[in-house]
Amino acid sequence: MNDALAVCLICHRDLRDYEAGRYTCLICQDRGIAMLRAMPGLYDQLGDLLQPGSGQDGGRVSGSKTAPLPCSTEILDLRSRGGLVTILASWEDAVRDELGYNAATFRGDYRQTLAGVVAFLAGNAPWIYSSFAAVDEMHDEVRRYHGQARALVVGERPPHRFGVVCTCGTTLKITLETPGKKCDQCGTQYGLRELQHLPLAERRAA
Repeated sequence: MNDALAVCLICHRDLRDYEAGRYTCLICQDRGIAMLRAMPGLYDQLGDLLQPGSGQDGGRVSGSKTAPLPCSTEILDLRSRGGLVTILASWEDAVRDELGYNAATFRGDYRQTLAGVVAFLAGNAPWIYSSFAAVDEMHDEVRRYHGQARALVVGERPPHRFGVVCTCGTTLKITLETPGKKCDQCGTQYGLRELQHLPLAERRAA
């Protein structure tokens, strides 16, 4: 249990005395709320990028009659069924089930559904981040979809992934932004500092 470890399930930092009994620290809670509240705006901006002649700098491309490539496929994946709206709505369902609430009512199209989902999750974030056992999984997906959407909107490249070696010999794939990682092989949980001190995995020739 997290109570015994006294560490945040997300960033793996020691919980403060005033955070005792929580699953996560308040810093991760605030970051999660900020990412959730940014989702509707990012969703709209992704839609703008699908408009004919739009570019990632927000300008118009002369003579362009199709949505920008190659990012358009990624944008469609994020905005369509099975994308960020579907995933976030599934987390709302899980939280509602845990709290014993009724299922969410129909809200309209994907954009309207997203607004309702975000309002629910952000509004219930204090409980989610303190008492929801799967909060680390939810936060990880929120962070992943927020990062993908933001990268497409501002034209950033995805974070570089590289391998570090666990004490059991297993290679763990991380980025410089990875707050923590659990080895699937031996179950060792690493925080940010521990990951930074693990040896780099050797690159294999193709």
